[in-house]
Amino acid sequence: QLQLMESGGGLVQPGGSLRLSCAASGATLEDYGVGWFRQAPGKEREGVSWISRSGTSTHYKDSVKGRFTNSRDNAKNTVYLQMNNLKPEDTARYSCAADELGIAQLYAGEYDYWGQGIQVTVSS
Repeated sequence: QLQLMESGGGLVQPGGSLRLSCAASGATLEDYGVGWFRQAPGKEREGVSWISRSGTSTHYKDSVKGRFTNSRDNAKNTVYLQMNNLKPEDTARYSCAADELGIAQLYAGEYDYWGQGIQVTVSS
């Protein structure tokens, strides 16, 4: 079955950038919509971004619009989340998830497969 693994996280100063990758194995990621979610200590998981199977449609949480960009390279079986102008409130564990129907958007309960997650810490 499909397996997902995130990479590219770490520690960055406010205003800096990181590029998260979500690499798929076991299946063709082209067949799935992909979402990014994050969860900070003491807070509920929240949807960050979503990209359609074709890559022609995207959706973003209001607080990251204009700063984050979701994209995909189906030839590499990978989805990316480019995060610019990072803020301390972006600190969280980020997970990618895949949706067979390609319509889940930012609704976590609609996703079928999840990665383990990776830490992003924004601090000076």
